[in-house]
Amino acid sequence: MATYAIGDIQGCFDELQQLLQQLNFDPVMDRLWFTGDLVNRGPKSLETLRFVRALGDSAITVLGNHDLHLLAVWQNRQRHLKSNDSLAAIFRADDGDELMEWLRQCPLMHFDAGMNMAMVHAGLPPQWDRDQALACATEVEAVLRGPKFHEFLGHMYGNKPALWSDNLSGWDRMRFIVNCFTRLRFCTHDGKLDFLHKGIPGSGEHDYLPWFALPQRKSRDLPIVFGHWSTLGLYQQDNVHAIDTGCLWGGRLTALELESGSVHSLPCNGYAQPG
Repeated sequence: MATYAIGDIQGCFDELQQLLQQLNFDPVMDRLWFTGDLVNRGPKSLETLRFVRALGDSAITVLGNHDLHLLAVWQNRQRHLKSNDSLAAIFRADDGDELMEWLRQCPLMHFDAGMNMAMVHAGLPPQWDRDQALACATEVEAVLRGPKFHEFLGHMYGNKPALWSDNLSGWDRMRFIVNCFTRLRFCTHDGKLDFLHKGIPGSGEHDYLPWFALPQRKSRDLPIVFGHWSTLGLYQQDNVHAIDTGCLWGGRLTALELESGSVHSLPCNGYAQPG
């Protein structure tokens, strides 16, 4: 039995199938962890959703920013649909609504106590330890799965607040939590979130650090697998495992075997240009 964490797919379904063949994946014996962003911009988001859902208990996926965006478009297409979205096939499908209902049951954070390993799509702010991160994820998951789902999506977009406080409440608190789990890359030295920069660490003239590099980060002892940061690529240091290697952009699709630490990947065709 093996557990494979797989980086952002974004509708690159054919490449996912090729990678699973390369791994000799057996859904009876093996398990898959998906770092989120199953959908969008790639050509086969519908097929990807159907496949991952059909895996049942053999797979777990955390929500990424594109997955949440899909849910927002599903609820209010005219307001949220973007010109470069490739989501239309999902809304035309007979099982589209069923897939959306399944997607909104997915977590923002997964923690496996047996492996002492966590998975998120993007990152954690320095003020959160493991238990607080799981508690914050649970707060938002309850809203996503509950009767205030539509109202939440109307307040989800935005970059503020940028700094955590235990006193945050209401939609500001929900938005901050979502932004950490699904959009975070850089922080200021005092822990403020930055969403302007998307390049590799040290690539710009700014004084920001990757979220995982802040010395005061309370989750430093927790091994974390994440995606989202394709320009960072494969990065494994200090208990963090970044595995979004830019399949959508013509990079690679990567699987990390969690038990052994082995890395498996394959080159991808590329369906979009960064930016």
